[in-house]
Amino acid sequence: MRLKSILVSTTAMLLLASPVLAQQADPARLNEHTRVLASDEFEGRGVATPGEQKTVDYLVEQFTALGLEPGGPDGQWVQVAHLSRTQQDGPATITARTPGGEISLRRGPDVLVASDRPVDRITVTDAPVIFAGYGVDAPERGWDDFKDVDVRGKIILVLVNDPDFGAPEGHPVAGRFDDNAMTFYGRWTYKFQEAARQGAAGVLVIHDTAGAGYGWSVLEGSSTAPDFDIVRQNWEAERVPAQGWIQGEVAQRLFEAAGLNYAQLRDQARSEAFRPVPLEGVTLSIDFGQTHANIESRNVLARIPGTEHPDQTVMYGAHWDAYGRATPVGDDDIYNGAVDNATGVAAILELARLFREGGAPKRSVVFAAWTAEEAGLLGAEYYSANPVWPLETTVANINIDSLLPGTEVSPEIVVIGAGKSQTDQWLERRAVEAGRRLIPDPAPQAGGFYRSDHFPLALRGVPALFGIAGFTGHNEASRDYVANRYHKPSDEWTPDWRMDAAAVDVNLLYAVGRDLADSDQWPEWNEGSEFEAARQASADRRR
Repeated sequence: MRLKSILVSTTAMLLLASPVLAQQADPARLNEHTRVLASDEFEGRGVATPGEQKTVDYLVEQFTALGLEPGGPDGQWVQVAHLSRTQQDGPATITARTPGGEISLRRGPDVLVASDRPVDRITVTDAPVIFAGYGVDAPERGWDDFKDVDVRGKIILVLVNDPDFGAPEGHPVAGRFDDNAMTFYGRWTYKFQEAARQGAAGVLVIHDTAGAGYGWSVLEGSSTAPDFDIVRQNWEAERVPAQGWIQGEVAQRLFEAAGLNYAQLRDQARSEAFRPVPLEGVTLSIDFGQTHANIESRNVLARIPGTEHPDQTVMYGAHWDAYGRATPVGDDDIYNGAVDNATGVAAILELARLFREGGAPKRSVVFAAWTAEEAGLLGAEYYSANPVWPLETTVANINIDSLLPGTEVSPEIVVIGAGKSQTDQWLERRAVEAGRRLIPDPAPQAGGFYRSDHFPLALRGVPALFGIAGFTGHNEASRDYVANRYHKPSDEWTPDWRMDAAAVDVNLLYAVGRDLADSDQWPEWNEGSEFEAARQASADRRR
């Protein structure tokens, strides 16, 4: 499929200058790396597939040719991440018993359900259903959706996003969870984890497109791909038997079957006084088979040692994985992941070339290609739990996740998580030099800051910078991509791609990283950031 709505005329001139540095990114190199990584030969770069081996081999070959040194443990190019993999095996039976009779639900159109637990079969029989609001327990924000209600052995239904999402101006809850900017409490990953802490038998997040930031088709399309998690010591305590999503209209049917008004309960859930509400007379039974195995995947790490402070690290990161082969759309089952995120990995390779040709910086620079981002940021999560280079002396983590093709440079640069850290200031200075301006995330309700690989490191205190230029929310290109290609087989490279604008963005990120790597300053989280305390705990290491 041709990306005509993304591309502008190949004769268009770049509107804005790049930061003035001797080294400049090469659009043709970016395009070629993207073409190779997004080709059908790489089979969608699925974790623990032949596509992973091809991807790792390609990255190691490129970093070696550039003259970088291995950045993994024990002088290796890779850090092995020990993961658990589960995957659907056969059909699922999902049945709701209600006072009005039995309702059969379909996995796919109605409900998406899976399990991270490494077992052959998941069976939950006649579990009571309870509505737990947003499924949030946040003491620091004075919020507890569970109160003293025992949800052990029950299936909980929870709303997507945060309690203040979409709250009208002046509502008592407005601003409690950063208004429409999704916090980590709004993410499905948090809701799954909290359900396990509460001892639930299962959790279903009630989907709506506005709150989730994407349509049901995005979830359904990738639902047959394997699920991955970090290998855990106590699966029963950390993961519920069954977890997933339920269509909003289907959930409403269950509420109505219990004699409840779904719309009213959604409003009530916006109050800190909310208590879980049982769906009297409604139970759910879930039964499905799955395969499971412990597998090894790999983060690829390359490094340029610093000349004066080799123990201090500036990090660039991008995830190499996509969805591999999954649910076909038409006759295409390869989720090539061209924009998301072959472009980001191409940028990492090009940044490595720029740093190499620009001479070694004072601080070390590490280039990380993460595995299993699409499975829940697991490669970065594994690294953050097992860092090769100390997180306390990691200056900043510059994340690159998706660059749009085209030749027209956006004057606006979206900062995901704007205002959280001082890294914004480093980016802004270089952007202004190039005649550009920073703008906050135009879709904060999607929780983009909590959905990419910088987040696991941020949780442990590492300041993060996530700037994406093309996705301003104001242009047809970004809207078209999100609506028609994001996490679908149609996210693929075509011969008419040009990466001129992306090269300008890479130049900007190079300038910022070079500034940080040649500096003796340490950007910090801004006061009030949820990551500030984690960074302050290691302040003595940075004096």
